[in-house]
Amino acid sequence: MNRLTRRQFLKLTAATAAGVALVGPGCAARPAEDADLPRPSGPTGDQAYLAVARGGDPAEITKAAVAALGGIGRFVRSNDDVIVKPNICVAYHPPEYAATTNPTVVATLVTLCLEAGAKRVRVMDTPFGGTAESAYAVTGIEEAVKAAGGEMEIMSPVKFTEFPIPDGQDIAAWEVYRDIVEADVVINVPIAKHHSLARLSLGGKNMLGVILRPNQMHRNLGQRVADLMSLVRPTLTVVDAVRILTAHGPTGGSLNDVQQTDTVIASHDIVAADAWAATLFGLTGADISYVQAAADMGLGTMDLETVKVEEITI
Repeated sequence: MNRLTRRQFLKLTAATAAGVALVGPGCAARPAEDADLPRPSGPTGDQAYLAVARGGDPAEITKAAVAALGGIGRFVRSNDDVIVKPNICVAYHPPEYAATTNPTVVATLVTLCLEAGAKRVRVMDTPFGGTAESAYAVTGIEEAVKAAGGEMEIMSPVKFTEFPIPDGQDIAAWEVYRDIVEADVVINVPIAKHHSLARLSLGGKNMLGVILRPNQMHRNLGQRVADLMSLVRPTLTVVDAVRILTAHGPTGGSLNDVQQTDTVIASHDIVAADAWAATLFGLTGADISYVQAAADMGLGTMDLETVKVEEITI
């Protein structure tokens, strides 16, 4: 089938989105008979399928992980409109509490994208606790992003649009932030942390920050998150495991629950990235319902023995 760009997909779906039901896998028609949703491109040549970088400098291990995949130029081209989506879920913990993505990791990705010629790089999320303005500031992400030349965007309610989810098994449509679908490149930057309901909050779970009514995803959470992943497919996923939250997630609150692991994981395959990140908690991808469901839907692989994994220590 012919692969749609994000912009082409937006144009084809916008006209039909409003009339699609929110439940039932058979209710949403494909936007075009011979079309498919945009998929992140796989590696070529000596590029790693998944990279794991370890070291004491978050900026350097982020750069090393992306370089092992072939460099940022594999994902970002001149004049691209780029959105970086970290986890900025709360406004009341600074980054050392490991409830939010490391600001240096986020800023480093912004810098790399701008160096690759991106037209603009925006960073955004919908906080779970507190306002976006306060969360952006308290987490240190706003200051780091602006210093790197990026923009912080408050996600406007008027930009959420109902999109069909053609491959959804439990949901057939949902309101998604329009710019996430429209952007040329989306870089997903979750922090690896415990989650009281999902077991772990990783790349797939992080995408709930770009939709309305995320609490309604909690019914049949694994499949619904996977259904969303079939629509919102990041170009690149970079998992921040500089610090991980091992208990009382997703909001945390005690430094006793934080473990310093000095690791960054990167892949074009969100399922593979999440599966590897799960091992930091003594788990596998199969132990996380949305990772298993996404693999079952063909959205990526959990079998890391079959792909090239490059591990780097700095």
